[in-house]
Amino acid sequence: MKPIAICQHEATQGPGYLLTVLERHALPHRVFAIHAGETPPNRASEYGGIVILGSNASANDGTAWMRREDALLQDALRLSCPILGHCFGGQMLARALGGKVRRNSVPQIGWGKVLGTVFPEARHWLGPQRELELFHWHFDTFEIPRGAKRILFGHYCMNKAFACGPHIGLQSHLEVTVESIRDWCREDAATLQHWQHLPSVQSAAEILGNASVKTARLHRLADHLYLRWLAQIPGALQDLRTTGSCDLRPRGGSSWGALLGSTT
Repeated sequence: MKPIAICQHEATQGPGYLLTVLERHALPHRVFAIHAGETPPNRASEYGGIVILGSNASANDGTAWMRREDALLQDALRLSCPILGHCFGGQMLARALGGKVRRNSVPQIGWGKVLGTVFPEARHWLGPQRELELFHWHFDTFEIPRGAKRILFGHYCMNKAFACGPHIGLQSHLEVTVESIRDWCREDAATLQHWQHLPSVQSAAEILGNASVKTARLHRLADHLYLRWLAQIPGALQDLRTTGSCDLRPRGGSSWGALLGSTT
């Protein structure tokens, strides 16, 4: 199979657990260290799938490497080459699909519960459990692109994930490990301190408390979603090959407000 391209933008936001999954299944991949001066690839046809990781930058910044990544995503969409976006990567995917990225009402940093939607795509990508605890670290948010389905929503951010055919955009991090979270908290200690007055931002102690149990639970979800995504790539995990759909814009059910209230 063709290798999977992974675009990394920060030293503390590497592929983490995703790399563990790829290596466990002996799947070829290449990490492009954008933060270390490498440039993103320019031809999606050379790769079986495209992964865009997180970044401290805004997807609206329009830097040279972002324009190159956008061109890569447009090429991947044209070829139906599966895309997986984590946080900033989800925002870049939303933009490539015609959606907008804006400042979220509040920054969200730390562990927090989200709910899966009632769409079949949510169960397909996330499994049967409706309530999930994910790791968040973001200031911006994407709108759900036309033709995609919202599959996760939360109290501090309504658009936590969307699916569009073989493509997934996450406004959270499934790839983090205890070590990467600890490094992130250390590197961005000033950010945590600055926003500590908000209930949507946890302290380093809150984030790291019981982190091993929480990341283990997070990685069980990651196993499900990553394998679903990988199964679409020709030559990868043939026993899990699956297809998705990309049709109508999502609409929330009447019970969403009550469900959100139960997560606070």
